[in-house]
Amino acid sequence: MLYQIYETQRSIMEPFSDLAQAASKLYSNPLNPMAQSPLAQRVAAGYSLVHRLGKDYVKPEFGIRTVKVKGTDVAIHERVEIDKPFCELRRFKRFSDDPATLNLLKSQPPVLIVAPLSGHYATLLRDTVKTMLQDHKVYITDWKNARLVPLSEGEFHLDDYVNYVQEFIRHLQSIYGNCHVMSVCQPTVPVLAAVSLMASRGEKTPLTMTMMGGPIDARRSPTAVNNLATNKSFEWFENNVIYRVPPNFPGAGRRVYPGFLQHTGFVAMNPDRHASSHYDYFKDLIKGDDASAEAHRKFYDEYNAVLDMDADYYLETIQTVFQDFKLVNGTWDVKGVDGRVERVQPQDIKKTALLTVEGELDDISGSGQTRAAQDLCSSIPKDQRTHLEVEGAGHYGIFSGRRWREMVYPQVVKFIKAHASSTTAVAKAAVSTPKAVVAKAPAKVAPKASAKAAVKAAPAKASKPAVKTQWAASNKQA
Repeated sequence: MLYQIYETQRSIMEPFSDLAQAASKLYSNPLNPMAQSPLAQRVAAGYSLVHRLGKDYVKPEFGIRTVKVKGTDVAIHERVEIDKPFCELRRFKRFSDDPATLNLLKSQPPVLIVAPLSGHYATLLRDTVKTMLQDHKVYITDWKNARLVPLSEGEFHLDDYVNYVQEFIRHLQSIYGNCHVMSVCQPTVPVLAAVSLMASRGEKTPLTMTMMGGPIDARRSPTAVNNLATNKSFEWFENNVIYRVPPNFPGAGRRVYPGFLQHTGFVAMNPDRHASSHYDYFKDLIKGDDASAEAHRKFYDEYNAVLDMDADYYLETIQTVFQDFKLVNGTWDVKGVDGRVERVQPQDIKKTALLTVEGELDDISGSGQTRAAQDLCSSIPKDQRTHLEVEGAGHYGIFSGRRWREMVYPQVVKFIKAHASSTTAVAKAAVSTPKAVVAKAPAKVAPKASAKAAVKAAPAKASKPAVKTQWAASNKQA
């Protein structure tokens, strides 16, 4: 019922928000005589603020068109590599006509960035992706808004998250031979579980794991987020924050933890800071400080865009990570895609180097929570385990902004490079045999891969010019 009330309120507010935007533009238009009045700037600023407080925020795009690699501009093509019911594996493919740059791009290691499924979209890691593209082939998990997933696609559990991660790792391994995995915040727990299960089965595991600001052991230095999860019972969460998607969405009837409730919780953690930020935006508009106003818009366009999470996944995360501490207690069992239940045993990981990163001032994942992975992965040699604490950094500072770029990223590059292996030969082989990639990833694969398979299956006469085109294209991309 609450979800329907919220959607009704939002629908009522939307035209008023649009009207406020129009009024703001009217009062700030130099061709309008009223814009010359003494109070015009204040009126325009007030209407602009009303518009932003009342508007509906949709999923932003990554918008990464180019990056600099060793001083050379490289074009970026974003595409969906694998399409799962609740997640897309998104690749940022790099293109260059410069032979030296192209050879450099092909020699760089592949990295799977596992984005959080905790309320915000994967675009929250835009700065992370853009920086990583300078030295790596980058893939990212782009989680879908659960209210847009039809009930016919079934439920989504924490076990499914773990299975998705394993499938994506295998996909990269089938192309490059192996890969590196980076997880930010919430996914540190399921990523560690995924790699642990692969190690227990004797499968090839990623070359490295980089874990940043995640609740591996939420008992250490508990924060407000941890306290809420531990002070309320599992039944309280199920009865108070779980609602069904209203009928005007594709996922109508699905039980979810709504994004607007998550957003309310985000704001409630620092209400004074957000109020001050909006007042500063109002003053910046009056002063004509367009740069500061635009920075505010960009931040809140991202911050206010939230998604719904499937109820089963959300409740199981609360119970497994924050209430029963199953990972650190050694009691977490995961059901695989084959129906087999397996125990998560991080001590089975032996050949994957580990880097843990924490922010000194992190108020979401407290000090020591991520570092706990160092103790759990006891079979990894000590010289392959590294911990980094970032002085003066909060939660977002370890993966976004100046501290990420200047303090964290250089250490990440150094760590990955120290444990990288050559995958160029494997990558070239994968280009000429795209069917193998499709076979190991039973999901919707990007149209480009299907096209290559079709070229290979075509008669010899027809395939000859197509093969040349494919070869020419592969010589410009990495």
